[in-house]
Amino acid sequence: MTKYLMLKHYRGGRPSANTTPMDQLAPEDWAAHIQYMQDMEQRLIASGEMVSAEGLSMDGAWVRFDGEGRPPIVDGPFAETKDLIAGWMLVEVDSYDRALELAAELSAAPWAGGEPLGEWLELREVMSAPPAELG
Repeated sequence: MTKYLMLKHYRGGRPSANTTPMDQLAPEDWAAHIQYMQDMEQRLIASGEMVSAEGLSMDGAWVRFDGEGRPPIVDGPFAETKDLIAGWMLVEVDSYDRALELAAELSAAPWAGGEPLGEWLELREVMSAPPAELG
């Protein structure tokens, strides 16, 4: 079994098929989107494939160690970037093809007008050990 991380983005990357901005969604469309995500999570829990899933706020900070006995350096909310992670779903599946299938299902969550969002998700395998050769 291999773990895969599916990253959702508030912005950045390729545009979704359904480009209605989040702040312009009708309340019933937002409710349907959230229900879809919760239903998918419950199905993955039942199948034993769910590891973790969380949504992230748009607020955050960059934090760095600045030496022993010194307070951390905080710069925020974010560095200049076009990407902002909205959340993730971490699954453990038996194949890359299954991970692709689940990413496509997650991308199909309903959005404005009940139409699929069609968002691009970043799919990344979780490393189980460091590479044998570095470089």
